[in-house]
Amino acid sequence: MDGGLFDEVNRFAVATPWLHAAVTGYAAYGVALFAALMLAGWWYARGTSDPARVAAAVLAPVATLLAVAVNQPFVSAFHEARPYSSHPGILVLATRSTDFSFPSDHSVMAGAAAAALWFVSRRLGLVTAVAALAMGFSRIYIAAHYPHDVLAGLILGAVVAVVVVLLARPLTTRLVTALGRTPVRPLVTAEPPTPDSLVAGATAGQGRTPPGATGR
Repeated sequence: MDGGLFDEVNRFAVATPWLHAAVTGYAAYGVALFAALMLAGWWYARGTSDPARVAAAVLAPVATLLAVAVNQPFVSAFHEARPYSSHPGILVLATRSTDFSFPSDHSVMAGAAAAALWFVSRRLGLVTAVAALAMGFSRIYIAAHYPHDVLAGLILGAVVAVVVVLLARPLTTRLVTALGRTPVRPLVTAEPPTPDSLVAGATAGQGRTPPGATGR
């Protein structure tokens, strides 16, 4: 249904050989950029000392992995051939695969990361969204996917991520708050311990029975 748009992108790829290395590299290894953006999201959230932001940052990789897992039944159900399998004569920069095309796993991953990081920081979410669009375009450019594969993947990933964050953030926020009163506090906040948190931690420690102790 979008073969004409795919052909236009492929002709653009033919006309821009100087872009091949950069786009092919991003299409294959751009996943590392999204991992770095999620790490940056955690670091930013930690600096705000906002448990809800930290919870969203923690959930971002979880939501992304879950979105990719949710996509697998759709890929198997639609059985759509890759463009290079059904369009002879096109320029193919992708490494050929026997996997099916719809929806695009890379786009699902990118869409989920962008949506999840939006809950951490709108600015970071916007940067990730731009990276996600670039990832989608790169997958079409190298002839690994059709435009509708990419669009469906971005939407599916974003929807799964939003649902996961909205459902899991309240409980995760409480967990982050509790961790702020433990020795792993530096992982969830950049603020030094407050007297109240020190007292709470000491009280919790005193409440535990030492190993080997027995009651009378």
